[in-house]
Parts: sequence; C-alpha cells; structure tokens
Amino acid sequence: MFSPTPEEGFLTMGWFQRLSEGLGKTRGVVQQSLDRFLGRAPDQELLEELEASLLTADLGARVVDRLIKQVNEETRGPEAQTPEGLRNVLGRSLYSILKTVSGPTLDQLVNEGPKPFVILVIGVNGVGKTTTIAKIAQRMTQAGRRSLLVAGDTFRAAAIDQLQVWGDRIGTEVIRQRHGADPAAVAFDGIVAAKARNTDVVLIDTAGRLHTKSNLMDELRKVKRVIGQELPGAPHEVLLVLDATLGQNALGQARQFHEAMGVTGLALTKLDGTARGGIVVAIADELKLPLRLVGVGEAADDLQDFNPEAFVAALFGQPASSL
Repeated sequence: MFSPTPEEGFLTMGWFQRLSEGLGKTRGVVQQSLDRFLGRAPDQELLEELEASLLTADLGARVVDRLIKQVNEETRGPEAQTPEGLRNVLGRSLYSILKTVSGPTLDQLVNEGPKPFVILVIGVNGVGKTTTIAKIAQRMTQAGRRSLLVAGDTFRAAAIDQLQVWGDRIGTEVIRQRHGADPAAVAFDGIVAAKARNTDVVLIDTAGRLHTKSNLMDELRKVKRVIGQELPGAPHEVLLVLDATLGQNALGQARQFHEAMGVTGLALTKLDGTARGGIVVAIADELKLPLRLVGVGEAADDLQDFNPEAFVAALFGQPASSL
C-alpha cells in the first residue's frame, strides 16, 4: 500500500485532515472510476473511463498518458485488479512526479539566506496574492522574525488598503505610497526601510492585471531590476501565486510569468474549492518549479508547506496513520 511518511514542513494531523477535505472534490472525480475496477481486469472501456476522470481532474494530457501506460504495465496480476491496487499504482506514479518539486520551504530559505530576505510575490488579480502574503508574514512573525510588507500593487487602491488592514491585524509594518505611484519606487522604499530597520523578511505585493499583456510584465521586470540594484542578489524568491480553481489556465499563467520573471517558487491556493486539484501534478510535471505552499481555506494555518506524500495520500483517500 502506498503510505505517506512525514517530512519537515508537514505539521499536524489536523492539517492533513483539512487537506484531505480540501481535495474531496478532486478525489470524487477519480474515485468513481477506481471503484468500477473492483473484480475486473483493466479492459479498454475501464481504462478510457479512468483516463477521462484523470483529465477532468486536470492532471494534464501528458501526465495522464503516462499514468494509463503505467496502469497497463502494472495491473496484470489479480491482486492489482482492485481499486486499492490501482490507487497504489497511481499513487506511486504521482509521487514520483511531485517529489521533484518539494524543494526547500520558505522557512528553510529564510534561515539559510541573506538578511533581509526579499520575496517578490506575483500573480494575476483574484488568486489570493495579498492574503497569501499576509499569511506568510504571520508565519514569519510567529517564528520570531521581523517582517515588512510592501504595497507594490499601486494600480488598485483597494489592494493597498487590504495589505494595510492585514499589516495592522498581524502587527507588521507596511510600506506604501499613494494610489497610482510607481511600483518600482515603492519597492525601492521597502528595501531601503528593510535595511535600515534590521528586517528579516520583506514581502512585496505586485499588480496582477492583464497577465497576457506586455505592459504588466515590463512593470514587474522593472520592479525586480530596481530591487536588485538597491540590494544585490535580491529578490531572493520570486513566488508565483496560482488559483487551483483555474485548472489548465493556471498552468498557462505559470508559463508566462516564469518566462518573464524567472519564477523560483509556487504557491497554489483554493484547493478546497475545485475538482481540478490534479493541476498540482500538471504544473509540477511541466515546469519543474518548487511548490512551496498549498492552501485549502481562509484561515492563516490553512496555508501550509507542500508535502508530496501527504498530497498523494489525501488525493486518494489513503490513511495517514504514520504521519
């Protein structure tokens, strides 16, 4: 039986339960096909049904093709011709993909990196970027680190105000300017302030409008360039926030942002609101970018470090007794 094992960054059984519940919609898409394998050899009809369910879960055509081939190769004996046997085959295959993107956690990067450690957070509007920033800042504060928030999304006055509300709530200072100010200038002010105040972590919010348009990417590249000029080597992490409910569209966003900005880590939000949780696997398989964080709710502790064993166990409804 495929069984998860604990790794650093995987925190509690309570979190595993929330992750399992969050992936319930995705699990339900696949489970019906798995149940139909009970007592039957994986004939063409069943394999086609399984393939359709995996595609619906947004694992992506390339991954699904490999999984179906793996099923064909490994489910020959009678012991494997059960939903449990098939889950094990799929679980091992998915884990082999996901383990390649379970790189260092943000906490590890900050511990081992320079000070101040600068995290530039990017992504389209509506993916939960500002909330993700606040949750990361809260985690850093709870770990005894001094954080600084930088309101670089000057295109939307509401984004500035939202970050300020979060800063007040968690006791973290916010560097901000007026609505419509140059985002690069705000980022510059944030770096200067961080150096002067002995800050441990700087989290820079950015605009996320029209990710397909070159003007936004040019703006983001300028912000990144100015940060590097004021603090050589920064930003130390370019964290792309993606909305899991967007499925393959999230993968398209990841490609474009990575090409323009050199993304170094991913945060995937809203896994609890989608039947497309397989997009995690599709992104991992194609982009090979470290998946730092996954979110399954609104609470601060609903954003946690990615753990591939736990993800696979939750996706297939397997027990986590060893965690």
